[in-house]
Amino acid sequence: MYIPKYYREEDRETILAFLRKNNFAALVTFDGERPIATHIPVEVVATENGWTIYGHISRANPQKKTFGDSEALLIFQGPHTYISARWYAEVDVPTWDYMIVHVYGKVKEIQGDELYSVLSRLVETHEMTSSYRLETLPQDIVQKEIKGIVGFAFEVTRLDAGYKLSQKKTDEERETIVSELQKRGDHDSREIAEAIRRQAGQ
Repeated sequence: MYIPKYYREEDRETILAFLRKNNFAALVTFDGERPIATHIPVEVVATENGWTIYGHISRANPQKKTFGDSEALLIFQGPHTYISARWYAEVDVPTWDYMIVHVYGKVKEIQGDELYSVLSRLVETHEMTSSYRLETLPQDIVQKEIKGIVGFAFEVTRLDAGYKLSQKKTDEERETIVSELQKRGDHDSREIAEAIRRQAGQ
């Protein structure tokens, strides 16, 4: 992914938090003729040796045949929004601010207890305020459903993080941009406004 140097995010803890927050990712692989993409919830696990991303797709999905030695891509899309040139001090053209991370690595299939643990953690993460757990369900039903999916571990080898947050604008212009985005009231505009403030250290 092309990222101008002033939009590149390098802090790994910042990126890790972003991946975990925006964890409905697009898994992109190549089948020998064309790219294939599947949008899926994933879990990002950080260890001393690096990052591993876990997920699963339907067993009926032909993308499972592309898992292996070839490099794959996971795209994590964060908030994004239109930035009006009316908010600048000088005549200019409008643009788009966004936060996005591309993660590259190898995909390998996981099975058995490892896959069960991944699914258990996924349910627990999204059911934190309830007692619903994979372990409390009838296990024959759980195992039947597991047979219909293919789990994977994605070993991260490199990544590109682009946070385009009006960095090239003056402090005054950025204050105006934040104010105008907050007036809109939609989720992405508010998130970008907060990200601009954090990036500026406000």
